[in-house]
Amino acid sequence: MKSDIQLANSTVIPSIPPSPNDSISDALDKPRRGKRIATWILFIVIIIVCSLYIDVTPYQLFVGLPEMGVLLKEMFPPDWSYLPTIWAPTLQTIKIAVAGTILGAIPAIPAALFSANNITPYKSISLPLRTLLNLVRTVPDLLFAAVFVAVFGIGPFAGMLALLFFSFGIIAKLTYESVEAIDPGPLEAMMAVGATRIQLIVFGVIPQALPAFISYLLYTFEINIRAATVLGFVGAGGIGLLLNQSLGLFRYDRAATIIILTLAVVLIIDYTSTRIRGKLL
Repeated sequence: MKSDIQLANSTVIPSIPPSPNDSISDALDKPRRGKRIATWILFIVIIIVCSLYIDVTPYQLFVGLPEMGVLLKEMFPPDWSYLPTIWAPTLQTIKIAVAGTILGAIPAIPAALFSANNITPYKSISLPLRTLLNLVRTVPDLLFAAVFVAVFGIGPFAGMLALLFFSFGIIAKLTYESVEAIDPGPLEAMMAVGATRIQLIVFGVIPQALPAFISYLLYTFEINIRAATVLGFVGAGGIGLLLNQSLGLFRYDRAATIIILTLAVVLIIDYTSTRIRGKLL
């Protein structure tokens, strides 16, 4: 009896040999892990090389921190008596952003429709138009502003033109991608009953793409509010011109007033725009 129990206890369960699939997956994972490690090493090396090339060192950070403290002491308390002077340039900044966004969005609508491959009747136009949109989007708004200041002179008109071209590129690009992603079902049903291309666009494309278009319009307006603040540094009007003057005259208390007011305006506009876009999408 005891020998039977000992025999039962000493019974060894045979081990299950590894599956061939496990061996194959392990063999495939090794090169992948090696590639991931090599990618991270290359990424770190690039960061180090770029940092050394532009002389970015921890020493510079520690040396600059005391200077930052001195600057903050000179900025605070802000010169609140300067507020009446900066109201008009602040409103001008908002007007530049509004005009640039809307005037850029108007030509972006036909550009997006002609760029969308699913509705454009002229395939030979869509590719050159897309190339043009890509070229426009690669030019920074500050570069646009510098060029237009050289052509039209210092003032808000140059800033408005810079944001117009900037808005046109962004809105047209995002809108034609949304048009290409619309549900083709309604369009096919309208084509089956003999609808014209204009009817397809008016009753089939626009109702589907309009919420996205408005969202992109508001998103671009948020960007343009920030951009319009900086355009003044190149003479394109707005509050940036006064900010540049205050910094140049070492009136950091006035610069703090401008920065705080600009921050408040941007936060209010961003909050309002985000709420509207959240209801549309």
